[in-house]
Amino acid sequence: MNGAQALMKTLADAGVEVCFSNPGTSEMHFVAALDSEPRMRAVLALFEGVATGAADGYARMADKPAATLLHLGCGLGNGLANLHNARKGKVPVVNIVGDHATYHVKFDAQLQSDIETVARNVSPNFVRTSSTTAQLSQDVVDAIVAARGLPGQVATLILPADVSWGEGGVPCPPPPMVAPPAAGDEVIAAVATAIRSGTQVAMLLGGRALREPALLAAARIAQQHGVRLFAETFPTRMERGAGLPPVERIAYMAELASVQLTGHSHLILVDTKSPVSFFAYPGKKSDLVPEGCEVITLASPSQDAAGSLEKLAQALDATRATPALQHFLRPSRPRGRLNAAKVCKAVGHLLPENAILIDEGITSTLMLAALTAGAPRHDFITLTGGAIGQGLPNAVGAAVACPDRPVIALIGDGTAMYTIQSLWTMAREKLDVTAIIFNNASYSVLNVELDRVGAEQGGAKAKSQLDLHGPVLDFARLAQGMGVHAARADSSEAFCKAFEYALAHRGPHLIEAVVPEALNRTKRKVLPWLLKSLPNLPQGAAQLIKRKIAP
Repeated sequence: MNGAQALMKTLADAGVEVCFSNPGTSEMHFVAALDSEPRMRAVLALFEGVATGAADGYARMADKPAATLLHLGCGLGNGLANLHNARKGKVPVVNIVGDHATYHVKFDAQLQSDIETVARNVSPNFVRTSSTTAQLSQDVVDAIVAARGLPGQVATLILPADVSWGEGGVPCPPPPMVAPPAAGDEVIAAVATAIRSGTQVAMLLGGRALREPALLAAARIAQQHGVRLFAETFPTRMERGAGLPPVERIAYMAELASVQLTGHSHLILVDTKSPVSFFAYPGKKSDLVPEGCEVITLASPSQDAAGSLEKLAQALDATRATPALQHFLRPSRPRGRLNAAKVCKAVGHLLPENAILIDEGITSTLMLAALTAGAPRHDFITLTGGAIGQGLPNAVGAAVACPDRPVIALIGDGTAMYTIQSLWTMAREKLDVTAIIFNNASYSVLNVELDRVGAEQGGAKAKSQLDLHGPVLDFARLAQGMGVHAARADSSEAFCKAFEYALAHRGPHLIEAVVPEALNRTKRKVLPWLLKSLPNLPQGAAQLIKRKIAP
């Protein structure tokens, strides 16, 4: 075997069965080796950000890493944003980056760059350049171990061309799986004491704590002892819907999150970090934990979240408590002129059983969580790292991981254009994805932020940077040009008809929802005033405003 063939067999033996690729010259021996391993599926992306985002989406649903194949430092740079999202989501990815042959580096060719420095932004704990063909397979094993351990991470292996084509490659056996530990007895006792203290206690769930076993254990504790359950703002993957415990997500806006957390004396963290605001704002706190609230970590991201919650439930005599579960409840079918809320209402009305719902609608999906809460059980994926352009590639990866489940991705018009090439991969692979693009011809969230950060009222030049008119994008035509069936809707009736058609016919579909901005100019004027008033209002009134803005 040459190095690439040994690498390929080592990956497949360890259960890495998909490679999302955008190769170049230095990776041709890896490309050729794909035919030597029938267990490895190769999925071509037309842009590196699609490949990395697809690997992220795949791992979120498959609970194991895929591989990427990227071309040199420039290709890695193009894929960096979605690797950032994977890192923030604690998602396992084996990120393989081709490099020049070792002896060619000294010539500083046109595409020569410092790949390791670029990679450390998204792979802080594992970046390695393989130096010999004989060592390559062990390097691959080490990368797999690093990626799939808890917390999951992006492990970057840099593959020089001569190491790939060199003879004498020897596959390595798959690495053993190591079970993560649950919380220790002292931590369990400390958390149990806090919960029994008679004060207001909240539990913030993230990562794997938002899967069914952990959710049920947390819900039993909540029911038995009056603990309030929250989910992190942008979950990596959340299991929700009818028959599962409902969990309220922490709001994106810091002012609203503060309303949710005010009054609690203890905040218990389970597979997540202490909440902070997404950005800094003049005169506002970055740390969202209320003053005087004690933060206790039950399970860190490197520990067994479900096992820790079960252990805590036993300590609190809550294992037989009946958890509160979400009742089946769909919204009615929307009618009339289409807007963002009606799109979300239609999704809640028609969402099929066992769907995978991906939310990157930004301001357009403010109502999505509330309108799908009682829909049939589904998985929910969000923009964990905040780098836009994740949703469409995540849909590609999720559909590859779960070919028998419908994938529905709700995407803003601005973010869609970052990785619109995903549509071509959906068509090529015949993936069962329905992409819903909200076309409001605006970077609407930035119009909101312009007011929130206290910037001066923007003039014509400033406003032009947040506006997508002139020309208005035509997503239906873009989709058709990449082989995806598409429809355009500006009424609720037309949207529901297009959505029903997409759900009834397997394969990729795009629905362009032509809508006004969810937060129009009047609402944007009022919003900063409302947010500033919250600390001075009675808690009940503040809670009411929070539910109205972000239910």
